[in-house]
Amino acid sequence: MQLRFIGTTSENGNCPTLYEDTETGDIVVQGYTVTDPADIAQLRDVLDSESFVRIPRELLTRFTPREEE
Repeated sequence: MQLRFIGTTSENGNCPTLYEDTETGDIVVQGYTVTDPADIAQLRDVLDSESFVRIPRELLTRFTPREEE
């Protein structure tokens, strides 16, 4: 996997941050891990190999990919 930095809304190099896998176009999200069992219980179809992170909405809206011309 080769990652390209997309952007962050944090200061001082902390998370949250978005990256793009340049081979697949998938987005990789760096954020704070959701660990509260009550929060996790609300998620659907969770696989053992999955994890969840919390990121601010602003991060997604600020760095929404632009359509290429």
